[in-house]
Amino acid sequence: MGCFYSRTIHLPSPDDLSKLHSENGDEGGQVQQVPAFKEYSLSELRKATNGFCTDFIVSESGEKAPNVVYRGILDNNHLVAVKRFSKLAWPDAQQFVVEAAGVGKLRHRRLVNLIGCCNEGDERLLVAEYMPNDTLSKHLFHWDKQPLAWEMRVRVAHYIAQALDYCNTENRKIYHDLNAYRILFDEDGDPCLSSFGLMKNSRDGKSYSTNLAYTPPEFLRTGRVIPESVIYSYGTVLLDLLSGKHIPPSRALDIIRGKNVLMLMDSSLEGQYASDDATNLVELASKCLQSEARDRPDPKFLLAAVAPLQKQKEVASYILMGLSKDTVTLPAILSPIGKACARMDLTAVHDILLKTGYKDEEGAENELSFQEWTQQVQDILNTKKFGDIAFRDSDFKNAIEYYSKLVNLMSIPSATVFARRAFSCLMNGQAELALRDAMQAQVCIPEWPTAFYLQALALSKLGMETDAKDMLNDGAVLEVKWQSRYKF
Repeated sequence: MGCFYSRTIHLPSPDDLSKLHSENGDEGGQVQQVPAFKEYSLSELRKATNGFCTDFIVSESGEKAPNVVYRGILDNNHLVAVKRFSKLAWPDAQQFVVEAAGVGKLRHRRLVNLIGCCNEGDERLLVAEYMPNDTLSKHLFHWDKQPLAWEMRVRVAHYIAQALDYCNTENRKIYHDLNAYRILFDEDGDPCLSSFGLMKNSRDGKSYSTNLAYTPPEFLRTGRVIPESVIYSYGTVLLDLLSGKHIPPSRALDIIRGKNVLMLMDSSLEGQYASDDATNLVELASKCLQSEARDRPDPKFLLAAVAPLQKQKEVASYILMGLSKDTVTLPAILSPIGKACARMDLTAVHDILLKTGYKDEEGAENELSFQEWTQQVQDILNTKKFGDIAFRDSDFKNAIEYYSKLVNLMSIPSATVFARRAFSCLMNGQAELALRDAMQAQVCIPEWPTAFYLQALALSKLGMETDAKDMLNDGAVLEVKWQSRYKF
């Protein structure tokens, strides 16, 4: 509660990037509210990723496919994923744009939709929707709290089959290197197929970057990807879902031929599935992994095979995955500052901070209340005075300067100083610094509602609306206790 990396810190705002679920249910799924594909400037994407800062890296490929995916925040406060290719990966800029624009026309709720690209100089970048709940690989192989439930594994198989079928109908039949890293989970916990795999890692680059044991036989023979290669890779994903670990297809086929399905199944799934359902999914994997491409099924067959296996369609994915998706329920009584933050009324917040002054720190040990009378104390008081005057006069730039000096002078930090500097940073367009100062205020007084409310304001300014609502709710809950001691 109150930390910079909360459980939903990466959730995008629910405007243009939100997915419009079809009224036709799971079999529908075309999306209307994703932004139209566009070309971004390099400066826009550099700004969005904080100069391609390493702290913003989401994933990084190895030598076989040297590219990096960053988390980015666009000027409209939407979170995106930005894939930056290695230098000269696509020498022909026009070819890159044509390929990207073709993929950018696709819109489906089961895809991580591509919303833009950049082709300045030697730079080639793709921009897609941001998925906040990690990859299938993370939930299958590196889970922290609980293994992925059987019903959720079936849903992954079904939704990815939907994505492949849609791409196939749109004549995008080639998908490069389908694997557990290419499947990501959105804010609802629904699995989506990354649109990045619809393009090669470079014009002449390898289509597969995973272990050769998992690549389609025809690719090993010819170096070419065909539509049936995608079905083979889908079969390897089914093996992942069934076993909860990487099993080479040749080894899995030996187990399947031996009629020993239990040896293939993830032991953590015991008691979660009907034996007939497991057998059906194993048989489907076997069909997908046929060595001859012509013997493999098509996406329509995949859909028909996996759809009947879903038994809990009415249960939301985030529930099946054990993810939190809390609704915000504010207490009936909010203080004026809580109400002002809830409606993003910064003028009212400023007035209330002025009126409240430093009284919330009464009873807490702080530099301003307890100090021996020395010249250093006089410097502290003078600096505080000038900072408070600047803050009162809405001279936020000078307020930041004086309060920063004050923080350096004080041996014991003041929550109110951090809160005032946080608000000044907000008014100066420095939302990340504001968030850090609001967090520092919380460190000084751990259950101070004002610190939580200021964090909510900063998170909202950063486009992290879900986190902002969570933080506002946390502050409101604490306020119930706080109001018994303080009047606002």
